[in-house]
Amino acid sequence: MLRTLNTPETSGKSNLCGLSRDELRAALAVAGVPEGQTKMRAQQLWHWIYNKGATSFDVMTNVSKDMRATLEKTCEIRRPEVSVAQLSEDGTRKWLVRLDDGNEVEAVFIPEDDRGTLCVSSQVGCTLTCKFCHTGTQRLVRNLTAAEIVGQVLIARDALGEWPSPSDGRLLSNIVLMGMGEPLYNFDNVKQAMKIVMDPEGISLSKRRITLSTSGVVPMMQRCGEEIGVNLAVSLHAVRDETRDAIMPINNKYPLKELLTACANYHGVSNARRITFEYAMLKGVNDSLEDAQELVRLLKKYDIPAKVNLIPFNPWPGTAFECSDWDTIHAFSEYVFNAGISAPIRMPRGRDIMAACGQLKSASEKIRKADLPASGPAATSA
Repeated sequence: MLRTLNTPETSGKSNLCGLSRDELRAALAVAGVPEGQTKMRAQQLWHWIYNKGATSFDVMTNVSKDMRATLEKTCEIRRPEVSVAQLSEDGTRKWLVRLDDGNEVEAVFIPEDDRGTLCVSSQVGCTLTCKFCHTGTQRLVRNLTAAEIVGQVLIARDALGEWPSPSDGRLLSNIVLMGMGEPLYNFDNVKQAMKIVMDPEGISLSKRRITLSTSGVVPMMQRCGEEIGVNLAVSLHAVRDETRDAIMPINNKYPLKELLTACANYHGVSNARRITFEYAMLKGVNDSLEDAQELVRLLKKYDIPAKVNLIPFNPWPGTAFECSDWDTIHAFSEYVFNAGISAPIRMPRGRDIMAACGQLKSASEKIRKADLPASGPAATSA
């Protein structure tokens, strides 16, 4: 069944981006493509959209003019609109993405020496209200459709000039579902979007290069491993229930014992495929040596192959939290490392454009373009 959310009220046409292969064939049948041709035409369109990056039927040279005209009447290939594009001094890019209903989300691309990672949003706002996260101060509006999730990937590849899909040497080599929202509260659309991204006849990004980050929606974690098969990152941020209850309300529903048991049982987890634990360093909250000791004890108790990303807290307007002192962060990292668990300090990226971890919030659309950084490489308008 076709999902009506892929049909914008403005055009009345069915957006082919984000449709599964079966949905794409159904859309072609509705458009008037003969039943005997829908499979072949869907394959052609899939290649053009996800391998070549096409945004128009006109460029599809192996599709007849008559067929292109037929498709043009009822279908379109459309990304979400980019309201504002910003470029940080460190090379990080952020896009404010405007959706058909006027809501906005943010996507961030982080270039590194050995990879380029796109941070993708899955919801408008968030329902979890984690106290240290800027997105958590914005109420949940709705889930994104598969088209809107895939659209962020297409926008990034457009900006990076990465069409047709390269077989190696990709600029956009990794995806993290770590933007706005809780991906496991939008499981079906996230699953479909990632299946499209992983499809070998299109964008063809390996599941090993995709990481889904959850705050700990325990009942959905097993399905994520079995049905999507991507890497798992868990926003941990505290090692005692009383502390995690206070800064992450979801812990009241799924406490640490349940969360860590689900991590230990995650499909495919091994020393070669570890769970990543995200840990924001909050001064005086979760950064003591005793916290580091408890973290190590828990990971060993539950026998979880793990890596711990220590994240210096990224400030945002109105927050009551402070970043831990650097000596404290280094001491925490050293203790965990010495216990045989990888605990790198993840250096902040894109702070000058509010693109760092925990800083995303679509209320940035209220910032007038005249107020955005405009000197040097710090910002560009879309």
